[in-house]
Amino acid sequence: METPSPKHTCLKLQLKEAQQPIYVKGTWFESRFDLSITDGLNAWICHASEEQVRDRAAQWDQPVSEYVALAERYLGFQHPDSAYGFADAGDGHKRLSWTFEKEGTKLEWRWKCQPSPNSKQTTAAVLDFLMDANVGLSFLGVLNSKKAKLRELRDKISKQDIAGKMPEEEEASSDQTEPFVSGDEKIEDESLKDLPVTSKDVPRTRSRGRGRKRAADN
Repeated sequence: METPSPKHTCLKLQLKEAQQPIYVKGTWFESRFDLSITDGLNAWICHASEEQVRDRAAQWDQPVSEYVALAERYLGFQHPDSAYGFADAGDGHKRLSWTFEKEGTKLEWRWKCQPSPNSKQTTAAVLDFLMDANVGLSFLGVLNSKKAKLRELRDKISKQDIAGKMPEEEEASSDQTEPFVSGDEKIEDESLKDLPVTSKDVPRTRSRGRGRKRAADN
């Protein structure tokens, strides 16, 4: 069976204790995940192995898939009701944390992140991902605008056909409009609306080196 491709997210995380935000890029597999974090100058990484994730999930009485999905939910989008932290953990390490409520109880998850062996490379990879995501979102925005104009024009023409009227300016407008042709004519409008700006699953277009060290589980 073919292994599913990992998902990618990138969160601009605003921390209360810091004036500058950090960027958290996540790569999500079925039973593990990787994090790349940068403040624009320094960078950190966290490789949550299958064994580490399995142990954490067992501590919380959760299936592994549920643990990974919940981590992705809070590190893919910033939740206003969650308290995020990125505190010093000694020797240049950082501890990324976030809170959430479960059955009326406030819980906190923490993962220790080690300094990236190449901060410039890690930071560039995060910024490249953001640029690629923004290009994709810009295309979808243009597509939505184009489709809306075509629908509006179609509705006007339909109403004028019923009334037996067709002003010359509407005909000229119709002749000058080039319809958008898609490989799938059944694209749902709702799937193209309200897409997040800082987090999106997009194919990786650049390959960058990555540190091989595993973060200490704490």
